[in-house]
Amino acid sequence: AAPRVLNVNVGVLGHIDSGKTALARALSTTGSTAAFDRAPQSRARGITLDLGFSCLRTALPPQLGPGPGELQFTLVDCPGHASLIRTIIGGAQIIDLMMLVIDVTKGMQTQSAECLVIGQIACQKMVVVLNKIDLLPEGKRQSAIEKMTKKMQKTLESTKFCGCPIVAVAAKPGGPEAPESENPLGVSELIEVLKSQAYLPSRDPSGHFLMAVDHCFSIKGQGTVMTGTILSGSVSLGDNVEIPALKVTKKVKSMQMFHTPVTYAMQGDRVGICVTQFDPKLLERGLICTPESLHTIHAAIISLKKIQYFRGALQTKAKFHITVGHETVMGRVMFFSPAPADFNEEIQENGFDFEKDYLYQEEYLSKDSSSSENKENDQAGEVQLPRQQWALLEFEKPVTCPKLCLVIGSKLDTDIHANTCRLAFHGVLLQGMEDKNYTETFLPKLKVYKLKHKEGQVERVMDDYSVIGRSLFKKETNIQIFVGLKVKLSTGEDGIIDGGFGQSGKFKIRVPDGLKPDTKMLLTVASKKKSKAGKGDTTKEDESNKNDSAQPVTISLLFKRYVFDTQKKMIQS
Repeated sequence: AAPRVLNVNVGVLGHIDSGKTALARALSTTGSTAAFDRAPQSRARGITLDLGFSCLRTALPPQLGPGPGELQFTLVDCPGHASLIRTIIGGAQIIDLMMLVIDVTKGMQTQSAECLVIGQIACQKMVVVLNKIDLLPEGKRQSAIEKMTKKMQKTLESTKFCGCPIVAVAAKPGGPEAPESENPLGVSELIEVLKSQAYLPSRDPSGHFLMAVDHCFSIKGQGTVMTGTILSGSVSLGDNVEIPALKVTKKVKSMQMFHTPVTYAMQGDRVGICVTQFDPKLLERGLICTPESLHTIHAAIISLKKIQYFRGALQTKAKFHITVGHETVMGRVMFFSPAPADFNEEIQENGFDFEKDYLYQEEYLSKDSSSSENKENDQAGEVQLPRQQWALLEFEKPVTCPKLCLVIGSKLDTDIHANTCRLAFHGVLLQGMEDKNYTETFLPKLKVYKLKHKEGQVERVMDDYSVIGRSLFKKETNIQIFVGLKVKLSTGEDGIIDGGFGQSGKFKIRVPDGLKPDTKMLLTVASKKKSKAGKGDTTKEDESNKNDSAQPVTISLLFKRYVFDTQKKMIQS
């Protein structure tokens, strides 16, 4: 049997010009010329630098099990952030280990911070590489490296990569122009660190087959080969696979892994799949999958978390670049939370409950949100935050993606040189809406409500059991729809709206338990003053108005209204 090859995918990430590609090249050349005495064929073949995926083979380290075998690191060079997000699609964690490349002379930069954020969402382990140490003057080199190492340790303290290895190298001493004879510094040490960090990734062959294709070419007399990484599920010879973007289905005619024909491949494997009668120009990169397993959606409900480094609030109605599955599209968001009584409820992982009521939010609630209700409670101590929050995403154009997948929202139009994190939130798609008319067919099922609070004033008393109110409604409001709703007077009585009064938006309130004597006093005094002032001159009127407004009796009307209720019904508990 062929020796066992364990493949570990290493994402090579970092700010532009931190030297990611040079590092991948140095690793794979050092790796390929190292003494693989047990596998002469790999030495003969040199290194397969395919498609920004260079490979590095080394003997299987002892922690990964007994017996002969090889450890293959597939270095996934992620140039910048859009393609990086593509690599971690669908929460299919195919990046097992992340190498964050930092230019030692510059430290953390915008994209290094973004890579850190994405790494935390997508990956379990990280190694930090301080590159370009050849640019540091030799006398001060060691102290400069130590200083930067300390700085990086501090940065990582609050992340899940706290305490991860930090290795200093010079992938290409002298820079791109230097002769090839210059040997890289620190790279063999880095390979040892990578080996020590390697682990048996958990892979799952169940579920639908989904593969991210990064290259597509034809071989004469064979057919078209699509190479890529399997994100979920597995594939066997003879299976049908769908190319959802083109709505075509093809049969798998042959497959190869590591230049060896295979009949089966599963999640995490890099594989070439050969199909016939398919023009490779139609698919440079994209997804292929089990037929019918992806859906095309116009809107979605997601559960989400704000990314702590994003500056500024996440506002409802704002537009974000939304990465779902393999695509990034513009979309508009509406945030909502559990009803206040449910703020501490258990988190629902992979589903969404349409039976529950949810509270509409003007923005994502976080420690620093600006909404007024929180301000008042602030004096009393901690702001109450819900354990889980959701958003409705409405896409500008439909998106094809797996049923449950990772979603990332960013503001990619922010200036790349501005030193801020452009990633705003990340979450999980819980429910996609495939119907183009989802606003009519689907949204009414979503019970998100707003709390409405209107205030008016008592104009005068009619009798012991009724008053006339004003300023609660606009003149043109149809008061009929408010009839029967409960109101409260600032003096404590409960009332019921009985109907309109006259033409100017005034209305009658019935007070079933009758007005308190004090309330009647207050109101009769106020209206007497008014009538007096009317007879006298204008100066008096001004004075009496001052007194009048000092103690008006106010009327409050509280109700909730569901955002997607076509009838706009008002509901009081």
